[in-house]
Amino acid sequence: MKLFDDKQFLSAIHGYERQLAKLLALLLAVVVGIAALELLVETGVTVVQRQTNWFDGSLIKLLDRLLLIFIALEVLQNVTAYLRDQVVQIELVLLTALTAVARKVIVLPPGTENKPALMAGFGVIVVGLAAAYWLVRQARRDHQPAQPS
Repeated sequence: MKLFDDKQFLSAIHGYERQLAKLLALLLAVVVGIAALELLVETGVTVVQRQTNWFDGSLIKLLDRLLLIFIALEVLQNVTAYLRDQVVQIELVLLTALTAVARKVIVLPPGTENKPALMAGFGVIVVGLAAAYWLVRQARRDHQPAQPS
């Protein structure tokens, strides 16, 4: 008698993965909620007290934080999709990556446009992610059953 046959072992690992994913999803949901609340309060106080000139870099900081919260929400969607379907949905992963790259480009500090290698690198990343997303969408569309007319 084996201590762990393949079926029992894989079942135990799968159960562990699901419980860990649930725990991480809960943790991420709490952190995203707190971050969103913090962003709302800080922005509200700033607007009411008129403490900032939005064009001195404060708007970019706000967009950075907002996009970071959106990225965290997309990661949470990835985890919940994994829990629901038990597969990693590559389209969601690619969209999350595109959002993360867009955030990075949006919050680049002034003067970065003078670094052509960095800008070309971002361009290659965006084109690569967009092409991968398009290919995944095409593959899914080509493998879906035809709709009856």
